[in-house]
Amino acid sequence: MPNNRPADGHAATPMALPAPRTPSPRDAPVLKWGVVAPGWVATRFVEALRTYTDQKVVAVGSRDAGRARAFADRFDIPSAYGSYAELIEDPDVDIVYIASPHSGHFEQALQAIDAGRHVLVEKAFTRNAREAEQVIEAARARGVFLMEAMWMRFLPHIDVVRQVIASGLLGEVRTVMADHGLPVEPDAAHRHYAPELAGGALLDLGVYPVSFASMVLGPFASVTAVGTKAFTGVDGQASIVVTGASGAHGVLNTTIFARTPTTASVCGTHARLEIDGHFYGPAEVRLIGRDHELLDTFVPDPLDGGLCYQAAEAARCIGAGLLESPLMPHSETLGTMRVLDGIRRDLDVSFPGE
Repeated sequence: MPNNRPADGHAATPMALPAPRTPSPRDAPVLKWGVVAPGWVATRFVEALRTYTDQKVVAVGSRDAGRARAFADRFDIPSAYGSYAELIEDPDVDIVYIASPHSGHFEQALQAIDAGRHVLVEKAFTRNAREAEQVIEAARARGVFLMEAMWMRFLPHIDVVRQVIASGLLGEVRTVMADHGLPVEPDAAHRHYAPELAGGALLDLGVYPVSFASMVLGPFASVTAVGTKAFTGVDGQASIVVTGASGAHGVLNTTIFARTPTTASVCGTHARLEIDGHFYGPAEVRLIGRDHELLDTFVPDPLDGGLCYQAAEAARCIGAGLLESPLMPHSETLGTMRVLDGIRRDLDVSFPGE
């Protein structure tokens, strides 16, 4: 029978998962949001804000005025603009949410910062670390809040993971595993395949496993990657092994060629955590003992509005006068971008204009 004893043979205390400490998104100070690029992710973001928060979306901007107006009418947004610049200059906007393809983040973030707006930038933050450094430096100089919209980092089940790792409940963490893959039909015009839009698996999908492993292991001591290019020259698939300072390994995979489980696990000498797919969204977390026994389970609230948590975090930080989030600091964003840069160098993948 399982004896729930650690490696040293001493009796262990009962193992249980902690409750999340994540505040209710409705408790955050209310900001007036402007949305850049009313596409699929912006739709999900605004739906989440309207359903689960008291945040106000007051403006939307698109390169297509008709598209902006249709989005505004759908969500009762007061102002619609046919350019990003007009939205950014709207004095009624407190914070700009940038939901455009990766290739546009750099320029649009700098424009918003120059206008004195706080900024929430979709992941991947920019095309590369050089652009990320410039955006971060500009925000610090201007004194505005800036955060990567890595929504995973702000979800309740991820707070459970953070607490477990900090407590030592798993023992010494030795292995982290995470994947994110989905099949995208080959189409040179699709954003996943378009080099000019900074397409590929890594920046859109692989950023999740890399960010998760960084959160668990800390800065990586080494990164090794192999991959396969898509027919347009972007990265189609990458398998990555990272090591943390302690020597622990992260085994990560991303692909646009096939659907993968999109699960994650954190394996320690006493126990492990298993996170269901999609691990980066609201997901069940299981605590598994050394003999594979199920010790405890955390099941998140059944909401389809996980993007609301990153908006609430930004609003709380701004209300407290912070320029970056302690849950997703600039150093973490920049570290992830440097890792992605290194992987792309290993795969011989670059984007036009880099």
